[in-house]
Amino acid sequence: MKKYLLSILAIVYPAIIFAQEEEIGLDEKIDQAFAPIAQFFTDVIFFPVYQDDVYTIPFVLVLLVGSALFFTIYFGFPNIRYFWTAISTVRGKYEDIEKHGAKELYGEGGIAQGQDLSKVDIEEHLVSVENDLAVDGDIVDTIRDESSDGEVSHFQALATAVSGTVGNGNIAGVALAIALGGPGATFWMIVCGLLGMSTKFVECTLGVQYRDVGEDGTVYGGPMYYISKGLKAKGFKTFGKIAAGIFAVFCIGGSFGGGNAAQSNQATIVIKELFDWESTAAGAIVGLVLAILVGIIIIGGIKRIAQVTEKVVPFMALLYIVACLYIIFSNFGLIDDAVGLIIKEAFNPTAFGVGSLIGVLLVGFQRAAFSNEAGAGSASIAHSAVRTKYSASEGLVALLEPFIDTVVICTMTALVIVIFNLGGFFEYGGDGSGVIYIDGAPFEGAGITSQAFAQYIPYSNVFLTVAVVLFAVSTMISWSYYGLQSWKFLFGRGKRADLAYKILFLTFVVIGAAASMNSIWSFSDAMIFAMIFPNMVGLFLLFPVVKKQLRRYLDAIKLKADAIED
Repeated sequence: MKKYLLSILAIVYPAIIFAQEEEIGLDEKIDQAFAPIAQFFTDVIFFPVYQDDVYTIPFVLVLLVGSALFFTIYFGFPNIRYFWTAISTVRGKYEDIEKHGAKELYGEGGIAQGQDLSKVDIEEHLVSVENDLAVDGDIVDTIRDESSDGEVSHFQALATAVSGTVGNGNIAGVALAIALGGPGATFWMIVCGLLGMSTKFVECTLGVQYRDVGEDGTVYGGPMYYISKGLKAKGFKTFGKIAAGIFAVFCIGGSFGGGNAAQSNQATIVIKELFDWESTAAGAIVGLVLAILVGIIIIGGIKRIAQVTEKVVPFMALLYIVACLYIIFSNFGLIDDAVGLIIKEAFNPTAFGVGSLIGVLLVGFQRAAFSNEAGAGSASIAHSAVRTKYSASEGLVALLEPFIDTVVICTMTALVIVIFNLGGFFEYGGDGSGVIYIDGAPFEGAGITSQAFAQYIPYSNVFLTVAVVLFAVSTMISWSYYGLQSWKFLFGRGKRADLAYKILFLTFVVIGAAASMNSIWSFSDAMIFAMIFPNMVGLFLLFPVVKKQLRRYLDAIKLKADAIED
């Protein structure tokens, strides 16, 4: 590992020293080099289906929202009907049937004998019934040997995936949405989050259904696998390979952009603001430190990532939610004003430059999609590693992600900012690029949220800096796993290929920290949304499989419930 970290230092450190000797710092040089690349991908991915002098409607956004609406209706509003089933699954209520199978435990002649085996030690129960049961002579041995494939629990998979979605899209992304579209953007973010729950359910069910399990038990899954294997089963082998390859390329780009550079970019903004650091190479230096930290963590692979995120994500999310709730309820009398303004501005926006209802709707949908990634397929990579015999079980768990990410955390951030600006500190719309002015000073992204927090919490700049950095690091380590799985799909599962990806990934940590927010977030948006095109190919051709697997899982739950009641 020392050799690995030294190679990173050898690449980056000379560039930093050189930059400090020039009139134009390294940060600006990196931004100048990166901006044309970001603009190119933005123009290609966000091609319009409709455009006039007021607003532009990208086709990819229509595809995303239309698909989410279709899946919501087709599956009978799973985001509502199966919400508590998803909670029960995460809590482990059905862990026994997911590990051993419902028929084996609770079917006719099964070993449960009326007991709920999720509440007892199965090994001890097996010993107690071993002499009384014999189905073809080997039911007990079968139960012991045929456990489910997978590497992590439902909670660990959810924590890993949430750490990939709960990030600075919740802090900086929401601030950007409000700065561009005004308070009304919040309403449309919530709508997009609720619809996205259905899309997440579909893609994560398919992720488990079509995963590969290596000889050593390592799980490989995600859209590149369900696209290639699912379409092959339908007779579209070549098309499936091409679509899966395209997704893998875009997912690697997404891991470099939204899952990496955008995170280090916002972490750098708050760190520089906290220490009032104006060096022309400050961003690159912060990026280097973050790259070393992330590099140490991602060497561990998914099991270590799961262990880290399992502890960090609930803590940081709880800490951030508590702070938001403190601000919101300390201004209890303003909550109704803030909510009323959000609803009013959703249908009659007044933010400068946003235009009409369509304008604010587009801003809200785009920022929500970036934040919760429903439709991009990325989270199904982490969810595919779960231990279960029922693919739909993890699909139901996954639908909680957009709810946690967008409906809860993004909404709280928005309320804090809107309540803050009821005092008239800045003009919604700003300069039209996401920058607003408070007392003549420009602020963007996490800087806006920081100003709102500072109004109500002493030393909140320290708190928010810690929160932003934690969100950033957890998102980066999760997305490094997503990108690496796509890299393995394209280039094989060798150690040299892994090392090449990790060096590239860590390089983008530095690029994101050094370049401007506009360039980095344009590139990040383009890469995340590019994943939607090939992913939707798989979702629309394979959603009947999801319906079948959902029925299979619900039948298993019913079988257990009936057996216990009897």
